[in-house]
Amino acid sequence: MTDTIYSSVTQYLDALKAALSGAPQGLIADALADCEEHLRGAIAAHPEKSEAEVFADMARTYGSPQEVAAEYRAMETPPAGPFSRPQSETITPDPAGAPRRWTLFNVYSDPHTYGALVYMLLALATGIFYFTWAVVGCSLTVGLAVLIIGLPFFMLFVASVRLLGLLEGRVVEALLGVRMPRRLPASFDTGLWNRIWGAFTDIRTWSSLAYMFLMLPLGIFYFVVAVVGLALSLGLSLGGIWTLFDGGRHFQVIDGPGWAQSAAHNPLAGILFTAIGMVLFFLTLHLARLIGWLHGRIAEHLLVRP
Repeated sequence: MTDTIYSSVTQYLDALKAALSGAPQGLIADALADCEEHLRGAIAAHPEKSEAEVFADMARTYGSPQEVAAEYRAMETPPAGPFSRPQSETITPDPAGAPRRWTLFNVYSDPHTYGALVYMLLALATGIFYFTWAVVGCSLTVGLAVLIIGLPFFMLFVASVRLLGLLEGRVVEALLGVRMPRRLPASFDTGLWNRIWGAFTDIRTWSSLAYMFLMLPLGIFYFVVAVVGLALSLGLSLGGIWTLFDGGRHFQVIDGPGWAQSAAHNPLAGILFTAIGMVLFFLTLHLARLIGWLHGRIAEHLLVRP
């Protein structure tokens, strides 16, 4: 334990954030939210004491920022789900901190590859929902601003944006393997105007709203890439295999030269189409994993409080 004396919640949280440097942003956000709630609750429970006195007492019970950071790192567990790696693979660091290598064939054994594919297929539906919710909410907020119900509606809309951001974070963590916040931060503002101003000035309110707008074009792109990649690769592979059994009787080359039509009925054509389909499926998996990694960084940047 260090001998540093902290006199305010902000000072302690800054030290905790520095101690957690290098940890996933979602873990840092949860640790800061838990710590702030605990500290402010302790201060509120002892109104007869100053913040400095409360911190002096808590230094012996709660621990220093370095000790708290070590506890959070030790308690961190990988997300549970069908697309998560085994815990032994997740918590064991690579030698010298080396990142996990992307080789030519380990894409098949990485569950996050298939999680990314599922996320890409769902992204169109979630993107349409998020975009519609954001557009309708912003429109009604502006339209009702002149009425007495405008401010309560704005607060409800902001709360819904934060809740949807938390739910989206849980989906991203389960399917893409990116550590996201697992709880909403507590609000310590008192009074209606303070709460409104706090929500209006919170950068995560607007970054989460931007994420909801962004999900429509991203969702369309993800869905098209996943459907076209899977349909084309599986169609060629299964069609090539079927050609080997029926001699190519159901495989036609329309408006093609004679040699192409003859080649389509050759068993070698079935082998070739099967090989091309397998290569395309392999490339689709790699593209899905790359998209999953990139979207995880986008979600981490926009949905996690900096």
